[in-house]
Amino acid sequence: MPSLGFVLPHWLYWAALLLFPLVAMAMVKREEARRRHPAVSLPIAYLFLVCGGFAGLHRFYLKSAWGFLYVPLLVAIIYGNAQERNLRETISAARANTLSYERVIHREEAAVKRGRSGAQERLDAAKAQFADADAKLKAVQEQSAWWHGATGIVALVMLAALAVDVVLLPSAVRRTRIREESEAQVHPHDVPFELPPEDVAARPPTHSIARAIDGMNHWVGQFIAYWTVIAVFAYFYEVVARFLFNSPTNWAHESMFLMFGMQYLLCGAYALRTESHVRVDVLYVKMGPRGRAVADVLTSFFFFVFTLTLLVTGWRFAQDAVNMGETSFTEWGIQYWVVKLTIPVGAVLLLLQGVAHLLRDIDLAFGPSSRLPAPRPAATHETHGSLGGA
Repeated sequence: MPSLGFVLPHWLYWAALLLFPLVAMAMVKREEARRRHPAVSLPIAYLFLVCGGFAGLHRFYLKSAWGFLYVPLLVAIIYGNAQERNLRETISAARANTLSYERVIHREEAAVKRGRSGAQERLDAAKAQFADADAKLKAVQEQSAWWHGATGIVALVMLAALAVDVVLLPSAVRRTRIREESEAQVHPHDVPFELPPEDVAARPPTHSIARAIDGMNHWVGQFIAYWTVIAVFAYFYEVVARFLFNSPTNWAHESMFLMFGMQYLLCGAYALRTESHVRVDVLYVKMGPRGRAVADVLTSFFFFVFTLTLLVTGWRFAQDAVNMGETSFTEWGIQYWVVKLTIPVGAVLLLLQGVAHLLRDIDLAFGPSSRLPAPRPAATHETHGSLGGA
């Protein structure tokens, strides 16, 4: 199989982090608006063909048995690449032997010219050993070339099948939709497709500022959450490049752990909004809604001290990285200063969400809503977070 030399451009990495969540959110909104049993989608079928067509995933997505055609081809490619990869060590060892015998031959030829005793015998033995090692090297190289060519032929067969499926996929999608519609008529009592409601754990805010902050952090949390899907594509490419093309990357892992670091920093406010921070509650869960609100107000001082400290130190940290134009020390050389800027940005979002929580807690503890019977649902387990237990 031919090797892959693709290296993810920096601009494509940053563009994917910005544009992919927007496209994904738009697709989810479209499916949510339909509110019906999901039908197979032609764009998704083509996505499966591009990303997993070598394994027949596009055919399996359409519930077509033709997907099994790709399985033996994939197994043959993986096996051929494994054989070629194993032969590399043998070729390296055989080449080292031939080079060592060549050095011995040159040394003994010089000794023969000087008339040293026994030099001719040693020269003849070295030539015989060199001929044997060279024959072994050529045999192993021919074997490796055979596996390379055979794997390439199987790959061409797979590419031809994929090219045919590129043309046949629209008609296959139509047939699958017709089959699913007929099955839905036979089983009319199936549960219709429903997307989960948005943020069922969040409390309805009572303050306009809190509502605005909640809405912003809810959108940011949804936006950043779709970065996880990007990791699926990146690691998928790494596995394919490594095991199908013998071309491991030097950027896939670095790009993803940087992305997860930024996701961790930017999603802290969303986790606070949905009360998802982990804590161990002893007395807090035994309080009523108003008691918990009072506890949150009294302990919010520690939250704001921590968040302001994170903001100030994070800003200094990011400012130094921006001034230096800091990049990674790997061959990929991605810009680190962009990553470090997410520290103060995440701190600002967390600080604003803390303000929204404080406004709601003040209203619940001391405002008109404190006289309502149950304005705030009680925690159902001990892992829900808030300002009081952070």
